Amino acid sequence: MDSPDKDPNHTVENAQSIDPPEVGSAPKSEPGDQAPSPVEEPAPVAEVVEATTEPEIDPLDALRQENERVRGQLLRVAADFDNFRKRTRREIDDAARRSRDDMVRELLPVFDNLERAVSHAEQAVDARSVADGVKMVLKQFLDTLSKVGIKRVESVGTPFDPNFHEAIQQIPSADQPPGTVVAEVLAGYVCDDRLVRAAMVVVAKAPPAPPAEVAAPVEPTDPTDPAASA
Repeated sequence: MDSPDKDPNHTVENAQSIDPPEVGSAPKSEPGDQAPSPVEEPAPVAEVVEATTEPEIDPLDALRQENERVRGQLLRVAADFDNFRKRTRREIDDAARRSRDDMVRELLPVFDNLERAVSHAEQAVDARSVADGVKMVLKQFLDTLSKVGIKRVESVGTPFDPNFHEAIQQIPSADQPPGTVVAEVLAGYVCDDRLVRAAMVVVAKAPPAPPAEVAAPVEPTDPTDPAASA
């Protein structure tokens, strides 16, 4: 059986009626066709970074560098300490110099008055006035010492204290208890409770005990003596 002849016009019309696929659109799937599997993208290739290897350090060189570093630190510390020592010594010397200047400044008025007393004594006819002037200068001198922190050590009438007194003699005394200072040969001074010079003193001691009375020997008597029998 022969197949019917195909109409060429019909074929062209059918071909023109078919819509062309849109650009970028996925092809339409016919019913019954399986969905195409997603296209797997190739995994990115990891970049290979070449590891940079540090050059090995010689242990001897490392020790030398550490030695130089520590040596430099020690030299700097030594230099700082030497500067500190010099600065401290300079400050101490300056403080001592200022203290000495202050002391001399306080004593100068005493020396001025002493010179006036000597000049007055050469022309005075009364010894009493000279003595009074010297006493005034002495009082001024003691007041000046007290102002700068120097005081006289109390001696006469006080118990002997080896921290402030230096005994040069002991004398028996019935009026003072033993160990009491009865005379001062050289005055002592303290500065802010620190001994500057010990006082030279004379200390009392107990008087010696009186000698015991010895009974006179009794002469033997002669029994034949008539005076003895009487």
